[in-house]
Amino acid sequence: MGAVLLDAGDMRRTLGRMAHEILEANQGADQLVVVGILRRGWPIAKRLAFLMTQIEGTTVPCGKIDIRAYRDDKPIIENDATEIPFEVTGRNVILVDEVIYTARTARAALDALMRFGRPNSVQLAVLVDRGHRELPIEPNYCGRKIQTEKSDHIIVKVNEYDNEDAVVLEKSGAELDSPGKPLTEKAV
Repeated sequence: MGAVLLDAGDMRRTLGRMAHEILEANQGADQLVVVGILRRGWPIAKRLAFLMTQIEGTTVPCGKIDIRAYRDDKPIIENDATEIPFEVTGRNVILVDEVIYTARTARAALDALMRFGRPNSVQLAVLVDRGHRELPIEPNYCGRKIQTEKSDHIIVKVNEYDNEDAVVLEKSGAELDSPGKPLTEKAV
């Protein structure tokens, strides 16, 4: 069993803060659309869009994007589960994923998104940044930065798939400082 970095309450508060940061940086929700990267970026994206809708009083559209066909390290797939029922051209797209690691998923998502038009901007929002980039892509909005080893695993659990909300760090071969506490953690 790993160390719980965020429980359900922590996730709720973190997403609330991120929603406010996104709205502030974009001067409101007028030109915003949210696109979640399947699989666990999608529920996070829905929550962010819902929170921003509540804060602004205007609907923030939310879609999902399937990036499997755009990965450089996976075989090409046939069935695409992408659903973007709104125009992205001229809009500020908030691309959402649960974790950023090497940035290969974010790169694939950018490639997939461009087939839907030319956004005014694409901003990346992630719940957890665990470091170890292989590509020069950094999130604009980040819930937590966690110092990890490459062999560690960050597991994001969401109610929609796992019947609970939590972010768990599983250390590979290393011990934790104390039960439930990772070796290093930095809130952003």
